[in-house]
Amino acid sequence: MSEQSQRTDGSGGAAAGQAGAGAPGSPAALRARIESTGYLLDDGLAIACFLALELRRPIFCEGDAGTGKTALAGALAEVLGGPLVRLQCYEGIDSAQALYDWDFPRQLLHLRASEAAGITDPERVEGELYSRRFLLRRPLLQALEAGPTAVLLIDEIDRADDEFEAFLLELLSDFSITIPELGTMRAERPPVVILTSNRTREVHDALKRRCLYHWFEHPSFARELAIVRRRLPQVSARLAGQVTAAAQALREADLVKPPGVAETLDWAQALHALGAGELDAELAVATLGSVLKYREDVLRAQTLDLDAVLAGAR
Repeated sequence: MSEQSQRTDGSGGAAAGQAGAGAPGSPAALRARIESTGYLLDDGLAIACFLALELRRPIFCEGDAGTGKTALAGALAEVLGGPLVRLQCYEGIDSAQALYDWDFPRQLLHLRASEAAGITDPERVEGELYSRRFLLRRPLLQALEAGPTAVLLIDEIDRADDEFEAFLLELLSDFSITIPELGTMRAERPPVVILTSNRTREVHDALKRRCLYHWFEHPSFARELAIVRRRLPQVSARLAGQVTAAAQALREADLVKPPGVAETLDWAQALHALGAGELDAELAVATLGSVLKYREDVLRAQTLDLDAVLAGAR
């Protein structure tokens, strides 16, 4: 995994100083705590996470699908002991779906109840209708109100539109929102923010500049094997090594969608469920649906010399 970069402007500095007080005292200490959850990371990512806690900077995580970007948010939430708030991005998402909305059915019921009770003061009724009682908190508002131990995961930002990206730009600048009926809500101690991108399109530089950056590579054989052994201790060492070697070989092939670590784990788990203690070429071909998701990739994998790959696995 590549080293991260950071920008050094001063927005959010006061909150950063307060929020960082309870963070681990060094990148090494934070790395140890994160790895205790079962998520393995290298020095560059450990430093990025440490700076995110100390400076309250979002981390922009970019790389192929299945390389551990989303899982990082879950590991950090476990370490901090706070909630993980996830916003899944998609084409057409807007601020009402991400930030807040009003509970119109309940407002209508309340309006009818007020009429039945003979309440005719329009200012009173309007004030009651647009109170926090009827506010639906979407993920972004939930995270702002949850405090510094919360982790906000903005997943697959590259799937959202430019307009939504511009909206996030403003939100991440000062961690505040304005609700016309209620006023401005500001997070004095903002949550930890993780943005992920599979790079289906380029995200604008203006958003990246507000973040620490980390590129997620596919792991080496040794690191991937360690992840499999840590996450799936019930899988035999022999099978874990063979599955990891096979997944690494598939990534070297000319595939539409090379498998990520998530698919390696799925494959190992599926083989274990079948009672396999080791992997041979016939079983590998029969279970390719656990690791490959395109017909073209399955056909391509069937042409590989899997016997040679498995024979060389540690």
